[in-house]
Amino acid sequence: MYLHHFGLKAEPFAITPDPHYLYLSPRHREALAHLLYGVESGGFVQLTGEVGTGKTTVCRAFLEQLPSHVDTALILNPPVTAPELLDAICRELGVGSAAEGESAARVVDRLNGKLLAAHGRGRRTLLIIDEAQNLSAEVLEQVRLLTNLETDTHKLLQIFLIGQPELRDLLGRPELRQLAQRITARYHLQPLDARETAHYIAHRLTVAGGASMLFTSGAIRRIHRAAGGIPRLINIYCDRALLGAYAVGASRVGGAVARAAAREVAGEGLPGQARRAAPLVAMLAAVVAAIVLVGERLPDLQGLLMPEPAPALRVRGGSAELPFLSQLERHPATREQAESRLLGLWDVPQEIAGDLCDQAAESGLRCATGRGTWNNLRRIGHPAIVRLSDGRADHHLLLTGFADGEAEFQLGERTVRTALLEVDRLWLGEYLLLWKPPFRVGLISPGDEGAAVEWVRAALRRAGETQISGSGPFDAALADAVRRFQRRHGLEADGLVGERTLLHLAASGGQPPSGPRLRQEGEAY
Repeated sequence: MYLHHFGLKAEPFAITPDPHYLYLSPRHREALAHLLYGVESGGFVQLTGEVGTGKTTVCRAFLEQLPSHVDTALILNPPVTAPELLDAICRELGVGSAAEGESAARVVDRLNGKLLAAHGRGRRTLLIIDEAQNLSAEVLEQVRLLTNLETDTHKLLQIFLIGQPELRDLLGRPELRQLAQRITARYHLQPLDARETAHYIAHRLTVAGGASMLFTSGAIRRIHRAAGGIPRLINIYCDRALLGAYAVGASRVGGAVARAAAREVAGEGLPGQARRAAPLVAMLAAVVAAIVLVGERLPDLQGLLMPEPAPALRVRGGSAELPFLSQLERHPATREQAESRLLGLWDVPQEIAGDLCDQAAESGLRCATGRGTWNNLRRIGHPAIVRLSDGRADHHLLLTGFADGEAEFQLGERTVRTALLEVDRLWLGEYLLLWKPPFRVGLISPGDEGAAVEWVRAALRRAGETQISGSGPFDAALADAVRRFQRRHGLEADGLVGERTLLHLAASGGQPPSGPRLRQEGEAY
């Protein structure tokens, strides 16, 4: 009903899963990293989270990233009894259902033969059980017995249990301690925080073909509080809020509309008589539809639920606040200006017509370019040039800091700050930055040894990889640790330390970056 009004091509907040709308917050990425680590380590993995937090989303992303040599058996609605579960697993893996009168031991023997054959071909087998909190202790005991299928050196069947928080309580029972002790990786998926909720809403609106700023900051805060950061509930509240804004002819969803939508969905906060009456938003929508049908002009209802003002860009030193795009139009931000200021921050002598990276190299610096997120740049910690596009022109700004959901940029001769949500819709993720390598850059790979390998090992330890050997050549354990680090940072997990991996290691090693750095939350401006 409201798609044309807001310029949307599809429903942005449908509750049915759609891979086009995939949004992985930092905590979803961490959950995904735990699952991928479980595959690498050959362990037993448990993933839990409240209803609607995105466990299924993480699971789908996980399945898409599995190596080609991994076979999977996915049980979405686990059966009630142990024989039924065993039968479902066999069907998923192509073993065939149990014949009439066939014992469970015989079925397990056939399953073991299938797994051994797969192992002999260099394949691995993964069993994923969703909604595992519904399993009984008897069925979980059958799951434990399946972990005994193994060779002298490898488990033949890896098992991942995914479920609601009750699964943690279930596995905490004394009679299931043998199973619990076999779990090598656990992760509990928390709801989105306020900032992640804002990014989630903007992401879905953008994918649906609309503007990412259809919701005011006040509306987003109210929806976050009402939904508790649970994505499924965020979808429901946002959908109803868009309908409410459409009903009153508003171009954006303001705080009042969001509050009314939240109350309507929850059925709370209204007098008893009003709660029994037809919902306000649906009634207003019906009025609008009726007016359109009879060809009458839509009345001016803007005064009823006024949207909040659009985010503005603030200028240090205090001048009139103007929308971000207006500032860019008045003061064009050129690539040459941004590059000159970036080189100046690093005290690099500047040539009149020289390439940025060539000039930086003469001072022992390296250029790093790529695509990423604000969190990527925040972790790296160095000022970066970002390219923004409003559809008519490109603008190159020098990012110099973050604070309170805002980004700080150099715009001409001025330092300006604006909401990340405002600038996020203009940024395609491209960045360019300078950094100083800890040693001469080159590919570091298994078999290498020396000071560079020791630096990598020490940086990984500072970044949380504590289970690696103390010293020596670049061995398999160190390569595994590199791969885990690469996955956590969205890099290609090849186990080799090239320039991009080295940059992230230098930024994640618990030490301030060498050279100028981004101002972060809590630091004075």
